[in-house]
Parts: sequence; C-alpha cells; structure tokens
Amino acid sequence: MSEVREKDSPGEPEGFLGRMFQAFRYRDFRLLWLGAFTSTTGTWMQLVAQSWLVYELTGSAFYLGLVGFMGQLPHLLFSLLGGAFADRIDRRRMLLLSQYTQMATAFVLTALVLLDVVTIWHFLVLVFVIGVAQAFGGPAYQALIPGLVNREDVPNAIALNSIQFNLARVAGPLLARAALDALGAAFCFLVNGLSFLAVIATLYMIRATFTPQKTTQSVVQQIGQGLTYVREQGALWQLTLLGFVSTFCGVPLVTLLPALSEEFFGLGASGYSRMMAISGAGAVTGALLYALISRMERRALFTLGSQLAFALILGLFSFSRNIWLSSLLLFLGGICLMGVFASITSLVQLATVEEMRGRVMSIFYLSFRGGMPLGDLTAGILAARLSLTAALQFLSVTLALTAGSFLIFGKKVRRL
Repeated sequence: MSEVREKDSPGEPEGFLGRMFQAFRYRDFRLLWLGAFTSTTGTWMQLVAQSWLVYELTGSAFYLGLVGFMGQLPHLLFSLLGGAFADRIDRRRMLLLSQYTQMATAFVLTALVLLDVVTIWHFLVLVFVIGVAQAFGGPAYQALIPGLVNREDVPNAIALNSIQFNLARVAGPLLARAALDALGAAFCFLVNGLSFLAVIATLYMIRATFTPQKTTQSVVQQIGQGLTYVREQGALWQLTLLGFVSTFCGVPLVTLLPALSEEFFGLGASGYSRMMAISGAGAVTGALLYALISRMERRALFTLGSQLAFALILGLFSFSRNIWLSSLLLFLGGICLMGVFASITSLVQLATVEEMRGRVMSIFYLSFRGGMPLGDLTAGILAARLSLTAALQFLSVTLALTAGSFLIFGKKVRRL
C-alpha cells in the first residue's frame, strides 16, 4: 500500500488561533473542507425543507421519525460493505460516485415538488437512496481525512471537519428559512443539488490518493478481518458502543424539532429554522473548543463527562416551556454533543492502522450512524404513543445510565 499526500510541514502550532486551526495549513485539507462545507450547507437546506414539508403533509411526529429511519437504514445495511471497498479501491472514486448519486436525488425531489405530485412515499424512497450513497461514501470520507494531515494533527482535522458540518447547520437552516418563506421548498432542494458541484470539484483537485494493497481476500473475508481487528483492539469496540448510544440519544432532539417547536412553543417554519440554527451554533462552538484542546490527554474522560452533561440538558429541555431557556439548552446541548462526537472519532482514528482504516471506520460509522435511525424511530414511536416530553426523558435517562456505567466499569476506555 502507498499513501501519497502533500507535506506542508507546518510545524508546531503557535498561539491560540494556530492551535485551533492547525489543520488548515494543509492544502488538501483546506480544499476538501471548503467543498464539503458548501455541499453540507445545501444538504441542511434540504433537510430543513424536507422535515417541514413531511410534517405539513402528514401532521405526524411518527412520519418525521420514519423518514429519519429510512434515511439512516442503509447505514445499517451497507456501511460494512462500503468500508471494505474503501480499503480495496481509490477512496476518491467512491466519494465521487456518492456525490453524483446524492445530487441526482436532489434534482428528482425538486421536480416532484415543482410538479406538485410529491407524497410521503417519494420522501421515503429518495431518502433511502441518499442513505445508500452515504453508506458507501461515508467510510471513504472518514478514511481519507487522516491522509491529508500529519498524525498529530488528526484530532484537530476531525474537529475542524466537525466545524464545517455545524457551520452548515447554522447557515443551511437560516438560508432555508428565507427560501421557504420566499421561494418554497423546491428552491431548497434545487440549491442542494447544485451545491454538490463544489465538493465534486475539490475531489478532483486534491493531490492525496490511496492505493490499496493487492489482496486475494473476498469482500466478506475483509469485513470479517475488520470485525476481528476491532474486537481484538481492546477499547475499540467500547468506543463503537459509545458512539452508537450518543447518536441514538442525541440526534432525535434535532429530528423532532419541527414537532417540538410547534407543540412546546407554538412556532411556525421560521421559528423552527431559528431553533435549528441555535443548535448548530452550539455545535460549532463545541467543535471550536475541541479543536483548541485537540492534543489533550484522557479524551475518554472528557467524552463521558460531556455525555452526562448532555443527558442533563436533554432532561431539562423536556420540562422547559420557556423559549429563551430552551434556546440556551439547545445551544449548550450542541456544545456537549459535538465534544462527544469529535472526541470519540479522534480516539478511533488514532487507534487504527492505515490498511484497516476503511473497515474500522465503517464499523464505527455503522454504529455511529446506526444509532440515528433507531433513535429517531424509537423517539417517534414514544412521542406518538406517549408524548414528546416522555420521548426526551427516555433518551436522557438512557444516555446518563450508559455514561455512568462506563465511568464506573469501563477501565479500558477510561485509560484512553
């Protein structure tokens, strides 16, 4: 195997901003970051418009959860396969195919809305197709990032990558709010389709490549090898479990925001978009803070502490009916949850060898992303049968019990 990447030799970071933005000193990382930010902004515009349109069509929190479940289900079905291919072929080619597929689905959705023929079943099918593309592209993207920077800057690159995602969570909903009011949902879907051109262009421009070793193993054998590696690497499987619980309990808060904003606070589409932006702003702040301390030791204790803090915030949010207090809780929750995500991902990346990276990240990606549809579906069912308050409280207790258990019994994780 050979890995080719630009060596900027940036040296030790100097000063506050130098430590925070160290990975930006690598050309390939800068290019990929800019392309991904543009595309992710479009994706968040689509997600906001999609969630609001689904709720408008059905008036049901259950269907919000079901659409979220169908969009994430392919990650459960195909992520391991995507990881094996990420260690067998050029990761950039996999990413390009993923981006072209997602761009096509955005244009199809635009046409359906413009023709006024869109139904809930269209959403269920199209989000599933998007999920398939992401299941193959996700492990390749995660495995590509460490090849763009030096090893000691991998946690910083992960944090800055989280920043682009969450800056898009701020920009996307704000743009979607204006677009929904002035131009309608179809415009959001169209902009998302066009935004994929940015990340496609940067993938052609970056110089870093991955050339896999020749192998006689089948895809199934390589998947098995990856599972064995994770199982034998001590704390890796425990980190994978923590990733699953974090997304299972954390992501439904965002998924259910259309229903929460209307039932708790009587807000319309613009109010919902504003709350999405507040949550995204908290996540950006959390990613910036993690970038600043990305070379810290004992990341696992930081992770578990952040999980407990988020569990408390989630419980408080379930009781609050004050828009200002709830907005503050959303912001703080974004900070905590992003610290959890960035820390766990950094620990997994640093514990992995390059030739296994695609498969290991696909296993983590499967668990991390797999928690989303199951959490969305569970929260949607609880909200429909009991209440939104009961759904949030269940998620809060589950996360607190998990983090507490690892703090008490998880010796291997606590030492990381």
